[in-house]
Amino acid sequence: MVEKSIEEINRRINEGNVNVVTAEEMVGIVGELGAKEAAREVDVVTTGTFGAMCSSGVWLNFGHPEPPMKMNKVFLNGVEAYSGVAAVDAFIGAGQLSETEGFDYGGAHVIEDLIRGKSIDLHATSYGTDCYPRKTLDTTLNIYDLNQAIMINPRNGYQKYNVATNGINRTIYTYMGSLLPNYGNVTYSGAGVLSPLSNDPDYQTIGVGTPIFLGGTKGHIIGEGTQHSPETNFGTLMLRGDLKDMSADYIRAANFHEYGTSLYVGMGIPIPILNEQLAQSTAVTDKDVVTNVLDYGVPSRDRPVLRKVNYEELRSGSIEINGKDTPTSSMSSFKKSREIAGELKKWVATGEFFVNSPSQRLPAKATCKPMRQTTRNPLVQDIMARDVVVIDENATFHEAAKMIMENTFSHLPVVSEDGKLSGIVTAWDISKAVAETGCNYVKDIMTKKVLTSNATDPIDIAARNLDMKEVSAMPVIDNDRYVIGIITSNDISKLFARRR
Repeated sequence: MVEKSIEEINRRINEGNVNVVTAEEMVGIVGELGAKEAAREVDVVTTGTFGAMCSSGVWLNFGHPEPPMKMNKVFLNGVEAYSGVAAVDAFIGAGQLSETEGFDYGGAHVIEDLIRGKSIDLHATSYGTDCYPRKTLDTTLNIYDLNQAIMINPRNGYQKYNVATNGINRTIYTYMGSLLPNYGNVTYSGAGVLSPLSNDPDYQTIGVGTPIFLGGTKGHIIGEGTQHSPETNFGTLMLRGDLKDMSADYIRAANFHEYGTSLYVGMGIPIPILNEQLAQSTAVTDKDVVTNVLDYGVPSRDRPVLRKVNYEELRSGSIEINGKDTPTSSMSSFKKSREIAGELKKWVATGEFFVNSPSQRLPAKATCKPMRQTTRNPLVQDIMARDVVVIDENATFHEAAKMIMENTFSHLPVVSEDGKLSGIVTAWDISKAVAETGCNYVKDIMTKKVLTSNATDPIDIAARNLDMKEVSAMPVIDNDRYVIGIITSNDISKLFARRR
């Protein structure tokens, strides 16, 4: 049995004869020598990852103005920062959007601008007190004007990520990027073989106080991250580092189309090889890291799993979904992850970076629970009209006009000969048909690409779909496309009015 101590490894670092390799290199070493000999040969394995980590932010201390002020509302370049603590402290979150620029600028951009030394406009308001009389403040400052700028990231470095695709017939926009309709693409995140937590899944060396590479400087793990779920192999980390020492090479703002802003964070952990078990775990390969492909087209917390997939398959450029090769693309940068692992390797090899034992190990037995909701979310079936009138696609538009007039509604689902939904016709469609020639039948004037809903869809999802597509009604269909109801924007408005 091979056993080494932290003190022994740090002595080798100090003396300049430490053997440090990246996790990518360790795969070949263990493959050639075996875990036992590799544990003798290698002292430290470095890891790295660079990807979008929305749950990131920075605590800022501005110093006291004259006269003093207890900041109640704080805006940095138009982005609100949380100020519900002491007088001149505020937390800027990466995902907070600009009040004026929306998706184009957010907290992540403020953080990157600060790192780059750019000037930031500060606007603050207060209710005023005897000891803090000032009520408004406008000034310009940069990172060097701040007393502290401490990055505290509640949830970074997921052990692995679910893979995203989209089974519905329109493009959707998510934190996993733009997902094309009908399983048109697949996106994934994470560094696979270089992933820090995949290289020490039992948290033997990773815990509170572990020194890490964070944003181009030395940082620390300060605890398990929020939503830490090691029992399902979705562990996370809470991190701390000094923004003033970070580099924009490793902290970058990003915009996700129609989703919002995020912060790309570069992070790496050195893993001291104390025994054979750690040597074996740091030989993890892309093929060993397996995750789920989820259908993000299903607007639910519990999205269906389409298949299992490993990172070797994902990095090949395509995977099979429903018998079709679907292109894959990474939301992370493996090139940058490799660079981070290499940079950390250099720091250790040159004696700039030492390892230590965590003051407290992270929980290895925990799962992430869903939110407890005390009120039932209304579903489409709760408010949809069930006695829906439909019309055959071969009926004339005069028959459709008569139906609409007799029933005092303005939307008429159209069905094919087998009774399944094939379109929808409105009073406006009929008005146009009257003014035009050559349109005699409902099938000539109906809208064929119909926005539909399922009876079990949450009302909030139905409302969003109506609003996004700027339509006022949706047929409700079953799994066989038979019409079982219809829901209108008026139905939803009445429900929301009752809620208020």
